[in-house]
Amino acid sequence: MNREHIEITSYNGEGYKPLIDYQGWRVAILRYCEELEIHNIKTMQKHDETDEVFVLLDGNCTLFAGGKGENIEEIEGIVMEPYQLYNVKKGVWHTHTLDKKGRVLIVENQDTCEENSPTKNLSETQMENLCRIQTAYTKGNVQ
Repeated sequence: MNREHIEITSYNGEGYKPLIDYQGWRVAILRYCEELEIHNIKTMQKHDETDEVFVLLDGNCTLFAGGKGENIEEIEGIVMEPYQLYNVKKGVWHTHTLDKKGRVLIVENQDTCEENSPTKNLSETQMENLCRIQTAYTKGNVQ
């Protein structure tokens, strides 16, 4: 295969890694990292200028959303299903937790960065709520 025609790339490390940037878009991989274990999540982020798409490729990932206001509101969670597209809309507070096999494809604007993606600290109550939601999912108590 002529590598000038088709670029082949992958990522086997931990955490978030942009792999392809082209014109206005970026494709990245998110893999397990200790920082994203449910008891270590201390913040949520939102993107002020773009949606962000997540696709579960392997393992397990729970995606959490905390509303669209200035502050994080009621937190909801969803266990991601493989190969489904989850589009987190512009301005929605979000975070996620992955298991050790977790691998998520991310598609976002190429200019998504700290300057247009504020982060807020979670309160103790909000962190406890994340853990409660995740525990309910792992025990099958969610409808």
